[in-house]
Formats: sequence, C-alpha cells, structure tokens
Amino acid sequence: MGFKAVRGVEDILPPKSEKFEKVAETFKEKVKVYGFKEVILPIFEESALFLRSVGETTDIVQKEMYVFEDRGGRKIALRPEGTASAVRAYIQHGVYAKEPFTKWFYIGPMFRYERPQAGRNRQFFQAGCEVFGLPSPGADAEIILLASEILEALGIDYTLEINSIGCGKCRPAYKEALVSYLSHRKRELCRDCQNRLDRNPLRVLDCKNDVCKGIVGEAPLITDFLCRECRAHFEELKFLLAELGVSFVHNPFIVRGLDYYTKTVFEFKSDSLGAQSTVLAGGRYDNLIKELGGADVPALGFAMGVDRVMLLLPEREKERDGVFVVTGGEKAYLEGLKIVKTLRDKGFYAEIDHRQGSFKSQFKLANRLGARYVLIIGEEELDGGYFSLKCLETGKQERIESIAELIARL
Repeated sequence: MGFKAVRGVEDILPPKSEKFEKVAETFKEKVKVYGFKEVILPIFEESALFLRSVGETTDIVQKEMYVFEDRGGRKIALRPEGTASAVRAYIQHGVYAKEPFTKWFYIGPMFRYERPQAGRNRQFFQAGCEVFGLPSPGADAEIILLASEILEALGIDYTLEINSIGCGKCRPAYKEALVSYLSHRKRELCRDCQNRLDRNPLRVLDCKNDVCKGIVGEAPLITDFLCRECRAHFEELKFLLAELGVSFVHNPFIVRGLDYYTKTVFEFKSDSLGAQSTVLAGGRYDNLIKELGGADVPALGFAMGVDRVMLLLPEREKERDGVFVVTGGEKAYLEGLKIVKTLRDKGFYAEIDHRQGSFKSQFKLANRLGARYVLIIGEEELDGGYFSLKCLETGKQERIESIAELIARL
C-alpha cells in the first residue's frame, strides 16, 4: 500500500489552493492598511508556554495538544494557537522597551488533536493579529472593525457577538455566584463540565452539550458582576462600534476557550457552517505578558480560521489568463522560448510546449491550461517576420509585427 497523508492533515491542491491564496492575500492587504507588520513564529515551542498561557484546565491542553520529548529531553509542543508564541517573542526580544505600541500579524499552521471535521483538521491554518501596548476600548473597536472589513472583503456574511468577561477584580465574585448556581445542578451536567466546575467553572459556559447549554441559559450573567472599570470599558466599546457602523449582538455567555482573556471577547459567526460556526474570534488579554515574565503591558488580538473561511468562498469559474506560445520547428521553438522569457519578465503569465507537439496538440494544451491567447510562430510567421495572436475567448486572430506591439496589445 502506498503512503497517504496522516489522518487529520490535508493536501491543499489547485484549485483549492487558490482559495487559500485569496484569503491570505485579502487578509494581508487589509491588516497592512492598519499598520500591522508580519511576524514569523516557530511552529513548536516549549510545552510549558501553552500550559501557562492557554491554561492547564482547557480542552486544548488536556486533550488536544501535540506534545513530545525531543532528543535533548525537552518537552516540546506543536503550537495549538498563535498568541502565546507572539507574546513569548514580544517578551524575549524586549519589544515593549523599544516601541510605544506594537501591531503584529501572522499566517500559519496550528495543531490540535481533535476529531477531523469540515473546516478543522488536526493541522489547520490561522491568520491572526496581535496588538501590544494599547489599553483603550478604542483599540478594541478598531481591531473588531478590521476583522469585519476582512470578512466583508471576502464576501462572507457574519453575525458579530461581543461580551466582557471582566478582570481579576470582578471575576472572583462572578465565579462564586456561578459555582453556587451550577453546584445545585451538577448531576445534570456532562462529565467534562462536572470536572470543570471544580477546576475552571467559566469553561462550563463554553460547553457545546445541549443539556449544559440549557442549564447555562439560566445562570448568572458576568455583565451583572463587572467592576466600574470593566463596565465603563465595555460601554465605551459598544458606543464606538455603533459610531463606526459595526453591527453586533451582546452575548453574555461568550467566554472563549482560552484562560488568558480579560474584558472584551468577541466572535464572528456564519450560519453556513453548522455547529462549527465561528470563523474569527478574539479578545483582550491584559495580564498575559506580565504572567509570562514580561512587563505589565495590555494586549488584544484575534485569529481567523483560514480553513473555515475557505469553505465559505464560492466556487469560481476559471478565467482564461495568459499567453500560450505555439511553435512549429526548432527555430520557432527557440524564438518562442525568448518570447516567453520576455513576457514573464514583463509580468505576464506565459507557457510553451517543451515537447514541441503538433499544432493541434499544442492548441489542445493551451485550452486545457486556460490560456486567453495563443501566439503562433510557424514557418509562415518566421518567413514573414511577424506573429499571429489568437484570442481563445473570441476566436479572433490578428497579425502582430513585433514584441513591443504584442506587449502593448496584452
């Protein structure tokens, strides 16, 4: 039996890879306008980094992380998300001491041992943004606006849900009220949530089990426990989003699946993806940099699921593009090679049949490749010192006297 890709990873072949390229290019185009610079991060880190940042009680750490021991005896993990690596790099290189604020973006593979499903393989891709050094709710509003513009540029319909999960001052009182409520219904909760109740009760709010969701629907709301600072931050965020024309729904049960979030959390959801409806999500994590050994620097960010977004992009009919040079004979082939090089140097997509098949077979190949034009170099053209240019869309053929004229025509 021949080799196959490991379960949970996928080969992204053309034309699907063109969707990946479209998502990545649209994302980069938008974030650069907002002043984000690309950071290229390692695919693996010390596993302790994710235990400290993501949280030991999260599903990611307990069930999903790829952890192994390297030849030096170090415990290594394939990154399950990008924020922890970005924060580690920010601290390690002392960026906080060099810049008043920092905006980074990244695109790359992440790894989680989950049940493979549409839009979420065990190797999946995220495009993320991180902002360091800005505590203002204006920064929250700006990054949410950016996220909305990325999805709109890709033609994706979405619903934006936002919430505030408070801070270290107000969250303890809420946890106490939540545990008190859930303890009375502990036996009704799923096994995972029974364990979460003792170790990290906020995770119960994130459970996808229908019974648990019904119980959570009657639980105390975090927004009723917010301290003055968190409440003012959240109210200002809602005001700014409204002023910027960003529609949103307040969902008091959003907590996100990672432990490092504080204050603002948000999710962009699509009705077209079923249970895995979130395509982009993020929030504020003001304590994480300090907790990982850096300065006391506020931060926020988001990550977009590239694989899920690709599922939402419509299939496009392949547009004819470029020039296929059809040649007859060795002399014409040599001339064709030079023309193809010139066209490529000028930025045009160009192909030639190195097998030097018959004119009929070369035209068939040009059609299969989706060329828009065929440039014909036969004996007649060579003797007359011109080329014949045929448009495969219209069937129109015309005489071209020089390379300069060809480039101008294209």
